[in-house]
Amino acid sequence: MPKAKALLSLPLACLAFAFAGAGEALASHNESVYFEASSELVNTGTRAAAVAQMQHLGVKALRVELYWREVAPNANSATKPNFDATNPANYNWSQYDPIIEEAQRLHWQVLLTVTSPVPKWATSTHRDAVTHPNALYFEQFMTALGRHYGSQIGLWAIWNEPNHPAFLQPQFDSHGQPASPRIYRALFQAGYNGLKAAGLASPKVLMGETAPTGSDRVTRREGPLHDVAPLAFLRGTLCLNAHYRKSGSCGSLPAYGYAHHAYTTAAGPSYRPPGADNVMIGVLSRLTRGLDLAARAHAIRSGMPIYLTEFGVQSKPNRFLGVSVAKQAEFDAIAEHIAWSNPRVVAFSQYLLRDDPLGGAPGSSVHGGVVRFQTGLEYVTGAPKPLYFGWPVPLTASKHGHSVSLWGLARPTLGPTSVTILVEPKGSHKWRVLGSVRTGAFGEWSLHASQATAWRVRWVSPAGVKYEGPPIHAS
Repeated sequence: MPKAKALLSLPLACLAFAFAGAGEALASHNESVYFEASSELVNTGTRAAAVAQMQHLGVKALRVELYWREVAPNANSATKPNFDATNPANYNWSQYDPIIEEAQRLHWQVLLTVTSPVPKWATSTHRDAVTHPNALYFEQFMTALGRHYGSQIGLWAIWNEPNHPAFLQPQFDSHGQPASPRIYRALFQAGYNGLKAAGLASPKVLMGETAPTGSDRVTRREGPLHDVAPLAFLRGTLCLNAHYRKSGSCGSLPAYGYAHHAYTTAAGPSYRPPGADNVMIGVLSRLTRGLDLAARAHAIRSGMPIYLTEFGVQSKPNRFLGVSVAKQAEFDAIAEHIAWSNPRVVAFSQYLLRDDPLGGAPGSSVHGGVVRFQTGLEYVTGAPKPLYFGWPVPLTASKHGHSVSLWGLARPTLGPTSVTILVEPKGSHKWRVLGSVRTGAFGEWSLHASQATAWRVRWVSPAGVKYEGPPIHAS
């Protein structure tokens, strides 16, 4: 790639750069980034403003969760209505059509995750919206869905966090063994067959969408309302034992990729959760190894790509998982860098434009409470957090001996561009322009520099829109 422009001299702070060619290591890598802002997009009063914000932020792809219950007829009835469930005219798509149409207009990719809650008449109990959904009814629904949206959807996913009891039950059987994987397998196969019946010859359907942590089994005292650990869930779905060997006569699943929600804790993106079957952003190698072992058992195709379809860093005032808003911006960029650096990861994501109102502790949704997320770029009031300014131009700074490795993106760009690097030298409280660097084809760049107090990046779009991220400290 072209050499960086000559750096401005800095009296009082000799900050030598050794530029690493972004094109050398990163230019061939592309990664979709899905943005999820369901509340603002569903609401007709906030949709236009939210779309304008996302355009400014550099959004190019949406994740939309479509809830079966929201569109189905007589969803609160225990008795299935008499209707042709494969005919899209028998459903109410009005909540989702404007979102899909707007994405089409803007040429944004759409990942449509079809999930619970489901109609009561589609469950085994006929009393709730998550217990053992009927696979045949789901296949019919997916046929209608495929006929309605068809080619407007570039990527499909089946079920949000099916290893979590808030979305699918039962998770464990009476012996404490995982039960949800087999239920999910039937739903995935039914959903895939439904899309094919709709006329989609080779639908691109993601499996998984798994939550990051859980248990391999539970005791009677613990009870069944716990998550199944994601890798235990993967093995159960694919009929594999603990050693990734076939434990039944199941065939291969026609999954296009594996979707996962690699949330972490307040300890940050490098945190390694206990339990070998748990997968947070800091231990993605566990998932790649699991997928490779599953492929070796001929349960899925080899080299299956990973889609991190839901992610965010909780900030205060979340008292359970929240970090400071300054740390949120730093952690979010570090997590994206981890994803970008893994060649198997082909998609990252941002969950929420605006924070939810405060909710209960993690896990409380299973017991009648409400879990809310403070992962947004804005506070619940709509005021911007540092992440609002950092998300379009994420920046990481990693210490390596006496130097610092910087990595970043100019997300809104449509091709190679130049970003300006600013530095706050040690012992100074003033920001200085250090120089500029040319990015790769997707806006990515990296370089090495001597240590300083903090860094930030500035980018001006061809249209003259200025982006300047928050201060980032080396970790």
